[in-house]
Amino acid sequence: MKQVLVIISLFLCAFGSAQPKYEGAMGKGLQQLKDAKSADDMTATAAFFERVGEAEKDKWLPYYYAAYANYLTGWMNPKADKDKVAEKTKELVTKAEALSPNNSELFCLRQMTAIQQMTVDPMTRYQSYGAEINANTAKAKQADPTNPRAWFVDAQYWKNVPEAFGGGKATAKKLVEKSLELYKTFKPASPLHPTWGQEEAEKLLASCQ
Repeated sequence: MKQVLVIISLFLCAFGSAQPKYEGAMGKGLQQLKDAKSADDMTATAAFFERVGEAEKDKWLPYYYAAYANYLTGWMNPKADKDKVAEKTKELVTKAEALSPNNSELFCLRQMTAIQQMTVDPMTRYQSYGAEINANTAKAKQADPTNPRAWFVDAQYWKNVPEAFGGGKATAKKLVEKSLELYKTFKPASPLHPTWGQEEAEKLLASCQ
């Protein structure tokens, strides 16, 4: 019995020491994400989060932030091969989904990545990528109707769709207003969970007036 108690005690000590190490690494990565000023900075941030994910094995957030940072490099570097960036982003999202299926935040990332790929050649890619974009937005809202980012990324997309196809400022305004209502009561599951989007949503609403 004494030996069993010693084993349990050692396990609890190991678990307790692992959590601060993980949280410390994630805090460092989130600070890097905040401070990134260039595509190179963001690429380094994505790589850092991916290493955290590979070390932790059972946590989806490192892969989420690795994917999000990688996605951002596609916009920060005007010469980036957006298809290549998107493939890496999707690879990281897939790893996160294996650990957290039916996750609204991950569906949002898939929607954003599809938009990024569509912008390579909107005229020829609209039909196929448009369907993918809308499917992922619907999944994001269904998985968590209270996630403000699901409504924000939807508004962002429809703002840039021509009015003839149902888009434009009026369509986007209703969606971003819903997003901002949700941001008022939104509480992340932990200090490490995604919180971004409110400032961008406020700017989007102003542009829809």
